[in-house]
Amino acid sequence: MIKVMFQSRQGSDGGISSFQAFCTSLAARVGTGNMAGVAVALYLGGAGAIFWMWLIALIGMATSFAESTLAQAYKIRDEEGNFRGGPAYYMEYGLGKRWMGIVFSLCLILAFGLVFNAVQSNSIAAAFEVAFGIPNYIVGIALVIGSGIIIFGGLKTISRFAELAVPFMAAAYLIVALYICAVNYTELPDVFMHVIRSAFGLEQAGAGAIGYGVMQAMIQGIKRGLFSNEAGMGSAANAAATATPNPPHPASQGYVQMLGVFVDTIIICTATAALILLSEQLVPGSDVTGIALTQAALEEHVGSWGAIFVAVAILFFAFTSIVANYSYAETNLLFLEHNHASGMLIFRLLVLGMVMFGALGELPLVWTLADVSMGLMAIVNVIALFMLSGVVVWLAKDYNAQRRAGKLPTFDPSKNNKLNKTIPKGIWHK
Repeated sequence: MIKVMFQSRQGSDGGISSFQAFCTSLAARVGTGNMAGVAVALYLGGAGAIFWMWLIALIGMATSFAESTLAQAYKIRDEEGNFRGGPAYYMEYGLGKRWMGIVFSLCLILAFGLVFNAVQSNSIAAAFEVAFGIPNYIVGIALVIGSGIIIFGGLKTISRFAELAVPFMAAAYLIVALYICAVNYTELPDVFMHVIRSAFGLEQAGAGAIGYGVMQAMIQGIKRGLFSNEAGMGSAANAAATATPNPPHPASQGYVQMLGVFVDTIIICTATAALILLSEQLVPGSDVTGIALTQAALEEHVGSWGAIFVAVAILFFAFTSIVANYSYAETNLLFLEHNHASGMLIFRLLVLGMVMFGALGELPLVWTLADVSMGLMAIVNVIALFMLSGVVVWLAKDYNAQRRAGKLPTFDPSKNNKLNKTIPKGIWHK
């Protein structure tokens, strides 16, 4: 996965590089779920929730490979010469079911274009209020201005921003987390054993408590894990489609996006969990949860600047999620509208309006709407992945066979009649 990602840092032929596509998808994955979501999972499901987050990430790496490989195979070129693709496109071309693509696009536009952006801005505003005492409306105005500059700059601007911001924000956060783990290295074995024991109810007193505890850990771990890494929902596949893969084969971008799930959940979510579990801030029944719990835990470890660091980190994490979420929604809006300038302008203004709304509002209704739209996205996408699983298997075998033979894997659709007939003309056909 790592070798494929770094084989090319330059996109060509109208696409972006594999590394840029990786960073764009990781920008959307890494956000509120990694800091606030992990804290909520621990608060509601206990330490065992982290084990189930790990498990869902390993499964999610497979679904991410499938959806990203298909997104590459069935991508198209838009009117500006950029690549576009994702579940809506492989539903239309691969399955011949445009109606299915329309349903998926509407769910994604609602979830990622509007609802999730409100959730991200809400987390930024809450963190800045705790750390600096800045009023929410000021944070909201700043986010609208920053988001607007990038959103109106286009897809390649989003990719360049993500390429710079994502590695920086992830590295800074992980350095702090690793430092804390190093200082507390003698406690780490107990922390990980606590996670494993809690996941299977080995610390609860009675049979009823065991069953309830395991169920809560499983539910919270799976929910927050899926929210964090987005695998199987079809969102990251929209970024995967925009890349010019190197090697020039759809499966190579599938491997790159697998790495995104690994980094998001196995590495970054685990870092947040370690920060919290190594502290004494996780108190059942307490009012401290979400981003405030992560801030309190880091403050305990490093002092008063911990809350400020978390506020800055969530700014990067959630802000890049806002712009990457928008890029996904734009791709699906183009699928529906075919680039009507007026419709795109109205949508961009709605996105910025939801960013402001999120900074100012309480969002229980929005979270419920997000869960529903996410669920619909996942159901529609997984059905499509199942129906196209034969294509995924063929592409993976073709890629791996060429690598074993010492060749640079190259996609030749003429070797598969179904692919040759269904993929859009002019991209992979010679």
